[in-house]
Parts: sequence; structure tokens; C-alpha cells
Amino acid sequence: MLQFPKPDVEQYFQTYVIRTFGLSSDEKRLMFSSSLNGKYNIWAMNLEEAGGFPYPLTYNGQMCSFIKADPEGRHILAAFDHDGNENFQLHALRWNGGTPMPLLEDADPEDKQYFAHLTEDGKRLYYNTSRDNPSFLNSRIYHLDSKQDELILEGTDTATELAAVSPDETSFIYTKMYANTYYISYCRINGQDHSLTPSPDVVHTAGDPLYTDNDTVLFVTDYESDYSYIAEYNLNTHQFSPLMQLENEGVKSIKYHKESRTLYIVTEKGVEDGLYAYHLEAGTLAQIPLPSDIVEQLVVGKSGQLYLLARGAVKPHNIYRYRDGAWNMLTRNVMTGLAEEDLVYPETITYSSFDGMEIEALLYRAKDELANGNTVFWPHGGPQAAEQKQFRAMFQYILARGYHIFCPNFRGSTGYGSAFVKMVEQDWGEGPRKDCLAGMEWLFGQGISSRERLFVMGGSYGGYMTLLLAGRNPEYFRAAIDIVGVSNLFTFYNSVPEHWKPIMQRWIGDPEQDRERFIKDSPITYLDQMVNPMLIIQGANDPRVVKEESDQIVEALREKGREVEYLVFEDEGHGITKKENEKLAYARISEFLDRHSVK
Repeated sequence: MLQFPKPDVEQYFQTYVIRTFGLSSDEKRLMFSSSLNGKYNIWAMNLEEAGGFPYPLTYNGQMCSFIKADPEGRHILAAFDHDGNENFQLHALRWNGGTPMPLLEDADPEDKQYFAHLTEDGKRLYYNTSRDNPSFLNSRIYHLDSKQDELILEGTDTATELAAVSPDETSFIYTKMYANTYYISYCRINGQDHSLTPSPDVVHTAGDPLYTDNDTVLFVTDYESDYSYIAEYNLNTHQFSPLMQLENEGVKSIKYHKESRTLYIVTEKGVEDGLYAYHLEAGTLAQIPLPSDIVEQLVVGKSGQLYLLARGAVKPHNIYRYRDGAWNMLTRNVMTGLAEEDLVYPETITYSSFDGMEIEALLYRAKDELANGNTVFWPHGGPQAAEQKQFRAMFQYILARGYHIFCPNFRGSTGYGSAFVKMVEQDWGEGPRKDCLAGMEWLFGQGISSRERLFVMGGSYGGYMTLLLAGRNPEYFRAAIDIVGVSNLFTFYNSVPEHWKPIMQRWIGDPEQDRERFIKDSPITYLDQMVNPMLIIQGANDPRVVKEESDQIVEALREKGREVEYLVFEDEGHGITKKENEKLAYARISEFLDRHSVK
């Protein structure tokens, strides 16, 4: 029998990412933003054709933040950034594709434009923008026929975004963002503003609103609860009332099908998502089994059919359609030459942290015949996010090279209740770091890894935690890989996008009032202890963690004669999106791991 060599890096990175998708009003055409040809473009599929083949609609090679089809099939609306700078701007595209046309011809390249709502007749586009108000944002209406562009809401004290518009356009909902764990939604009707929740001054969340009719709004909130649930607001009586709550399972988002009066609910519980159908008239709830572990986007067609962008630990991004009680995969994004059984599905484990708190984590074990005895410790980004059972080509490639991977959901992670998420606020470097150390101790105690065989690698906040561990606890591991990580809380505080700045104090603190803690929690404070080999990867256009964050620590470490490798991608932002860059980065990561691992 023929013996084939182990799959190389090319084989593991032949999958692509689907970022977002849209649907034509007749549900005959699917459009999605994907790296299918190595760079992000918009693709389409005709769903009525058996085995419909994707075809390109753009060739600009840029990521887009939304796709909305004109109801009459005249054009497509989308917003593109440039090489990862996240300055998304509104464009229109011919129905059969081509060069995207900017909607706002006089827009500054630094303006940000975020889609909010398209009217049912497709004539008026509601959007949020940094134009004239970069710190707090404004909301506007663009009339596609006349090109009239009018201001309807001006943000004042914090980032303010239009979130929903009533069917008759006589009222709208907007959300004021004070923190990831504190945002409040208001209804403006007849020139008056009303909070959807009874006490807006109390820290809680209220967002993702939708109108079921002109007088009723449903939304997601954690008001007076540790887990988010669905509430109702009546515009006539201004009455707030809880509608539906699950036990120890938070609601992430909701979608509505008007004809059947059905609410579709996406939930999160630790490392997995859930999907439910709630019938408003009968008050009945039914769970819908998911085709994959994690929901990225849900669209409800006019027919009532569900369209889902999802991925799982061993399943790349795909779009599915749910009808007649079953899911059908519309896209065919699979790993070339590899089946799911060739990949590694994680175990879900829990361990006790320094203060007795239970921490959930994912453990990917390299297959016995491949395992080399080394482990990669992966603190996730966010930090108010979570590592769920989501497909990462990089993970599967590293696993195939024999490395175990351990992913803790330290305090501050989502999916475990509001109180748990808040625990990272103004404590970026103490509690979460000790949770990570406890996870390492668990690995050592289980005999899975040792201090000589452990690596730390993370991106964004995970990169920050990697750097902090490298400075404060270098004795726990062998080497570190930082991807777009924060190195200095003082410089990070002042370099984030303008509309982030109003939330920074609640998120990480005040650099003057909390100066001592900023010093203690900044990785750059611990240069003398950063003695382990390090690889740092950065996108030059990153607007969240700017290149100077990596530049300053690389320069400082090199001045001390430390072993640090630095890889910068000039055409990337906060992460790596282009296929050739991805292959280069992950091949470099694997080479770094192999060179420093214990054989």
C-alpha cells in the first residue's frame, strides 16, 4: 500500500474563512465575504442550481463588514476597509459584481461607516459614522435615490450607535456604550428618549433590539440577572417586562420571523453555542440542534428558513440552510485531503484557580502516534471573549506536528455570567494571569506538560498575557509567541480608536489615578525578567493594538541582547487575513516551536 508523507502546511491552510453573508429577498442567491481566493472578496452562489458553484463579485481583495442585497435585486450594499485598517466605508456594487462604488463621495479615508438598517423598499440606508464626531459617533440616513444624507442622532458622552428602526420609521432604538459590560439602549419616539430598561444608571447591558411591530421592541439584557435574557419594551406604555430566560445560559442574539411570530435565539454556555425557536403566541421553546459548535451569524429568510454561518473545532466556516427539520451545507469548505477524524476535537475540563474559582478550559491532545511531549498554552483574546470550540487551521497544524494545546477561559471570559466577565475590568494583569498559572500547574500535575516543555502563545489580549507571563513568570515555560499583543498599558490607553476611548477607564483604568497598577500590569515593566526566546508578530495597519506596541518591546529587548524575532506584515491589521501571510506566519510559528522544543 502507498505510504503518503505527513500533510504539510499547505494542506492545513487550504480552508478559507467566511466573515459575513447576505441573502437575496427571494432566497435564490447567497452572497458572502470570504478569503476563498487567498484575499477577502465577495462571492455569490445561486441556491436554486443543484451544487451551485461560488463565483466572484469583487476582486478588490478587501474585507467587508456587512452584505445587504437590494430587495429588488438592483444592487448590493457592503462596507470595505483597506488592508486591515478597519475604516469600513459604505459602497454599492452592481448586482453582477465589479468595482465597488463609494456611496459617500466626499468621505475622508479615516472615516468609519457602520451599517444599521435598510428600509424594506431599499431606498433609505441608516448608518453610524465617525464623521464630525470620532469619539462618540453620529447616526445618519442616506437616501439612495437622491443621495441626500441627513443627521438624525448625535453622540454626546460616549460611543452611541443606531441599532434598530421601526417598520414605519417613526421611532428608532440607539445604544450608548460605556463598557463591554455596560451599554444601554434607548427608544426615541416623538422627539423623546426612553430607556428600555428601568434603571439606566445601574451597570448592565441592553442591546440587540428588534421591532416585532411599530409598538413592540424585543432585546437582550442582563438587567438584574447574571445571565442575559430576552425582554420586551412597549412603546405605548413604556413598560419593560422580561420575556424569556434560560438557566445558566446567556442569550447572545435574537432574530425574528414576522409571519410565524417566531423568535430565533442564539445562546452561549461556556465553550459551545445553542439555538432555540421561541413561538411568541404559544410561549413555547424548542431547541434546534446545530450543525457545528459555534454560531457566527444567523439570518432568517422571508420563507422562514434559517441560514447559518457556523464553525466547530474540526469544522471550518460554512453556511448552512435549515428547512424541513434538517441542516444542509450550502458552501463546501473542507480541509483538502483530510477528514474530521484526522483532526483533533478538544476535551472540556475544569480546574481550580488560586482562589478556588473553577475555570473551564479546552484541551486538545495531539494524537498518540504524533505527540512530541510539548504543549502550547493559549490565552485567548478579548479579554471579554472566550475560547470556544472554533476551528483554527493553525491549531490543527500544530497538533499534527505533535503539540498539545491548552486554552483556559480565565476570569473575564464570556459565557459564564455577567459577574465573571466583569472580573477582568481594571484587573488585566493579576486575576487572569493567576488563572493562567493555575492552568499551567494543572497541566504539570496531570503529567501533560512540564516547565521545560511548555510554550505560551496568544493574540491581542492573549498576546498581552503572553508578554506579561514572559516578564512575570518566565520560569513556567520555555518560549513565547506574541501576536498583536499590548506591551504597555500607558501607550495602549492613548492609541486605541477614538470611539474606544470613552470606555477605557472602566475597561483598564485611568493612567493617572491608577498609575501604580498600570506599571504593575504592563509587560514592558518586566524587561529584565524576559529571558525566554520570543517571536512577535504584528500587522502594520492594526488600529486596535498599533504597531508601536510591538516596536517598543522588540527594540527594548534587543537592546538587552535578548533572543527576539519580529515579523511585521505591511498589509495586515489586527490579525492575519491574507492566505499567503497566514501560511508564512504559521510556518514561522511552527519552525520557532520546533527549534525550541525538547526532543
